[in-house]
Amino acid sequence: MTQYMPLFRSCSNLRLVSQLHAHLLVAGRLRHDPLPVTKLIESYGFMGSPDSSRLVFEAFPYPDSFMYGVLIKCNVWCHLLDAAIDLYHRLVLEKTQISKFVFPSVLRACAGSKEHLGVGKKVHGRIIKSGVDDDAVIETSLLCMYGQTGNLSDAEKVFDGMPVRDLVAWSTLVSSCLENGEVVEALRMFKCMVDDGVEPDAVTMISIVEGCAELGCLRIARSVHGQITRKRFDFDDMLCNSLLTMYSKCGDLLSSERIFEKIVKKNAVSWTAMISSYNRGKFSEKALGSFSEMLKSGIEPNLITLYSVLSSCGLVGLIREGKSVHGFAVRRELDPKYESLSPALVELYAGCGRLSNCETVLHVVGDKNIVSWNSLISLYAHKGMLVEALCLFRQMVTRRIKPDSFTLASTISACENTTGLARLGKQIHGHVIRTNVSDEFVQNSVIDMYSKSGFVNSACMVFNQIKHKSVVTWNSMLCGFSQNGSSLEAINLFDYMYRNCLEMNEVTFLAVIQACSSIGSLDKGKWVHHKLILCGLKDLFTDTALIDMYAKCGDLNAAETVFRAMSSRSIVSWSSMINAYGMHGRIGSAISTFDQMVGSGTKPNEVVFMNILSACGHSGSVEEGRFYFNLMKTFGILPNSEHFACFIDLLSRSGELEEAYRTIKDMPFLADASVWGSLVNGCRIHQRMDIVKAIKNDLSDIVTDDTGYYTLLSNIYGEEGEWEEFKRMRRAMKSLNLKKVPGYSAIEVDKKVFRFGAGEEPCFQTEEIYKFLGSFQNITLDADYLQMNQ
Repeated sequence: MTQYMPLFRSCSNLRLVSQLHAHLLVAGRLRHDPLPVTKLIESYGFMGSPDSSRLVFEAFPYPDSFMYGVLIKCNVWCHLLDAAIDLYHRLVLEKTQISKFVFPSVLRACAGSKEHLGVGKKVHGRIIKSGVDDDAVIETSLLCMYGQTGNLSDAEKVFDGMPVRDLVAWSTLVSSCLENGEVVEALRMFKCMVDDGVEPDAVTMISIVEGCAELGCLRIARSVHGQITRKRFDFDDMLCNSLLTMYSKCGDLLSSERIFEKIVKKNAVSWTAMISSYNRGKFSEKALGSFSEMLKSGIEPNLITLYSVLSSCGLVGLIREGKSVHGFAVRRELDPKYESLSPALVELYAGCGRLSNCETVLHVVGDKNIVSWNSLISLYAHKGMLVEALCLFRQMVTRRIKPDSFTLASTISACENTTGLARLGKQIHGHVIRTNVSDEFVQNSVIDMYSKSGFVNSACMVFNQIKHKSVVTWNSMLCGFSQNGSSLEAINLFDYMYRNCLEMNEVTFLAVIQACSSIGSLDKGKWVHHKLILCGLKDLFTDTALIDMYAKCGDLNAAETVFRAMSSRSIVSWSSMINAYGMHGRIGSAISTFDQMVGSGTKPNEVVFMNILSACGHSGSVEEGRFYFNLMKTFGILPNSEHFACFIDLLSRSGELEEAYRTIKDMPFLADASVWGSLVNGCRIHQRMDIVKAIKNDLSDIVTDDTGYYTLLSNIYGEEGEWEEFKRMRRAMKSLNLKKVPGYSAIEVDKKVFRFGAGEEPCFQTEEIYKFLGSFQNITLDADYLQMNQ
């Protein structure tokens, strides 16, 4: 066989291997000699022909453990992981003794998917039984397998049991931590590695630098850079490129520029890293300038460079420059079928409003790059162009382009908040079920779609069918309950999560705080606040929600305490505190808070002015209301319909009906139902039916789905005995399918909230409640009788 070894080494392509295979077959060397068979299996596998490797293997009557190992290794090379694992199981059934050469390849196959972790653990058990668990290569393979499947605890156990921890073992563990998002743990391991006397190499340092970039901590980044300089690794171009990116992700663009200038031989990777860094810092013009310098220096850009430059053009809407880059790519034939650049081109043209260009790109791409279709559908949905997003999805289906989970999730989100599109959302949900493309991302989108369309029962049904729920799924259902007025259900769901020690985050607490706020459950809100502090999840958003909750539950002191304790305040925080004072009639405190906000450098927005006007309305402060209504223009804010409605409500309730009417007539746009309703309500309070009759024609032109508007008018006409107008209002409600929303009352007993509403199903202890009310009514009648006889 030794005479054939040079021939195997000279086989540089599949044709030569096939010729050698035929020669050995004719010579009869493939029936009893395992060495040429093993070399053929290896050669075919290396050339990317695993089927030929298997045919040679199956033709040999007595394959040994080593031959199995070679075929398993070939399958792993060709990413046929299931086939490799099946071969291992077959080997276990056939052979009692397994060569240790087999185990690293099998472990690499198991590392390829989390689904194979169970098999990997069994292989680990066999390794221990075989007594080869002290082999350095096998130990490193075990580290990789556990790390790549996300089982860091077992990876650390293997590492702790290693008698000798060399650079490869340390680097493998550090990389595993980074791959699983445990950046802090990776840095801790790196420190232990240095303390243990193991010198890192440039490859290890690249991993550490990339970890620092993900962490985004400038102090740690500078410390790592200092160590690289001391180890004299800063001459390595790849490491310099990583450092450049690290500093840009940590917000220190100046350091990125300095490192870039120090690189002597700048290649396409260096220039691309610098361009991407400028993009990350929103310096699109500098990115384009770097691209121009790159071309002048004679460096040929690659596809990643062009992608970054197109993104730069898209960020600032430079359509001419973007088209120029597009033309450059076409002339150089860098991406003739738009397989790589299409997502960036779609974003560029869509961002510049050139939708026809987007669709042209998509037609060229076809089904080769679904990312481009997804980008445009997502962009349409994000911009509120819901019909366009759904039409694009329909085109995909018509062209037989199979949508993936991202496509379905984006399309489903386009059906949210619109009752007319909810039916289409249900059809897409049906498509998800039929095609079995559903994953967590899609399921959460379905829950959101049903919730935001008002079908909370359908959302709950989908939620209950999900077996493995992440914190995002729980939050989707919590928000769904809270948004649809099912606050008790939201609180109960939160209680279930807390009792079962499920994962929670800031969004979880935000949803339950809003639920407590909706039903005025102060005790429950305080309990949630306590748990929020214990979990260490307090942030700007939860603090703002707590201010709103305490204010709506009547505890203004607690709202003030939360507000004062905030280390930083957003405009929403200021707005919530102003609204809290307004709800409680504290106009002086509301004005003082407004002045503090302006004094802190925070410019008020539309919502802040809405809240200060509402505060003036609650306290009847007409002069202050006029002042803040006129002040809006000073801050460059034009009053919208809600501002006018609030101001007119203030004037109308205070009896300034003529001024309110003049204000409506002077509005720069037509008044809607809320504006006219504010005036009509003031007329009712001050018994000015003459004004109602004078504006009768204006009122009759209003068409709205606000039941309160029709109810107010019908009640006024009924009180005045104008039954024809009363009937007309009721008919208008009926024709629009509107029903008066029933009111309800809620009471909190023993930390449980009970709700009472007219026409609702009997609740807990209904009979006892009515008996008590009956006896209370009798006591009241007796008291009235005694008072009359005195």
